[in-house]
Amino acid sequence: MNEFDADVVIVGAGPAGSALGAYLAQAGHDVVILEKSGFPRDKICGDALTPRAVKEVGYLGLETPESEGWHRNRGLRLIGGGHRLEIDWPDIDGTPNYGLTRPRMGMDEAFARHAQRSGARLFEQVKALSPDIGEDGWVRGVHATGTDHRGRRVGPDAHFRAPIVVAADGVSSRLAVAMGLEKRDDRPMGVAVRAYHSSPRHADEYIESWVEMRSTNPAGESEVLPGYGWLFPMGDGTINIGAGLLDSSPQFGSVDLRAVMREWIADMGEEWGIDASTEIGPIKSAALPMAFNRTPHFHRGLLLIGDSGGMVNPFNGEGIDYALESARLAAEVISTYARYPESIMRERLAEYPALVGDSLGRYFTLGRVFSAIIGHPSLMHFGIKYGMGVDVVMEFVVRLLANLYRDPTMSEADLIDRVIAGLTRIVPATSNA
Repeated sequence: MNEFDADVVIVGAGPAGSALGAYLAQAGHDVVILEKSGFPRDKICGDALTPRAVKEVGYLGLETPESEGWHRNRGLRLIGGGHRLEIDWPDIDGTPNYGLTRPRMGMDEAFARHAQRSGARLFEQVKALSPDIGEDGWVRGVHATGTDHRGRRVGPDAHFRAPIVVAADGVSSRLAVAMGLEKRDDRPMGVAVRAYHSSPRHADEYIESWVEMRSTNPAGESEVLPGYGWLFPMGDGTINIGAGLLDSSPQFGSVDLRAVMREWIADMGEEWGIDASTEIGPIKSAALPMAFNRTPHFHRGLLLIGDSGGMVNPFNGEGIDYALESARLAAEVISTYARYPESIMRERLAEYPALVGDSLGRYFTLGRVFSAIIGHPSLMHFGIKYGMGVDVVMEFVVRLLANLYRDPTMSEADLIDRVIAGLTRIVPATSNA
């Protein structure tokens, strides 16, 4: 068996794991990142970064030139209830006023290679099998094995030792489950389907969201679904098109979301020049773990970041932003305390859940309220019918859903900023315990 020692072992080389690896390596730590697949590899996702996520990419120091497949957009086009509204991303000090798209096939590799260039040791096609747990119950490393291109175990087996282990292994997070951290039933979950199509509008300046997705119930009646459809221009001749649904819906589990998307494309595809013949590859689905659906985020030496800790925005299904932010916060704590005596380090690493909770907890609480409200078809229909026609209401919605608002103490802050900030102050923080 091969033996490796490091300061930190990170399981998963998606945006969260790679970002954390880059931060820690830049700070001089010996970091190992384990990735069960080999790059390039796909991830079922919308492939879009809002300005908040672009800001996190800037903190990381990762360049995003158009020549490497990064496509800029200037705002969001909302469609629903017979209305169509284009809203540019707001100008907020310190936050770019543009979003980015890039297929995850290339995006994830860009993050991983950035981590490597920063000094992290990336092991591709190495799958974490189980945590190495000491006699005191604390994790002290990971048992792993080599895999082939299909993810099948081929060896050799390896043992990666470190006093700090990080789960960045996605929604299922087998590492977290092995440490006794199961998903929480009191948090919303979503499911999304996604496909790529060739389209003449692949370089559109706006990403597009359809807030009125419908399905036919057993009585033959059309119902509004608690979710949305998206069309994201990729700038490479293709668009990413998909649909998401929340489990707060009574239809959840009975709706064929792939069929819903096919019907939707048949109805509106002419606008984007797409139909069944323009589809590139099959429709694929993925789960969306929302609002801290696995806690605590630090447990006996194991830190959870990104999807492994359920850090997907309940308002819009965005996860990359929060993956990058949680990685940055985890890096701050680890870099501060990793070289302390072990007893003190263990105690101080417990500051990480509080940092994540302070940053995201109240906003995620609002998202849980939102997901519960739109789970009622009648309320969803009412909101679309009467809200979509009011520009100021929709600007409020866009800023709230994208988590883009100014500090209310700033002179540039307007009423919308103050209202959103006020809402986040009065709600309790989502528990991270």
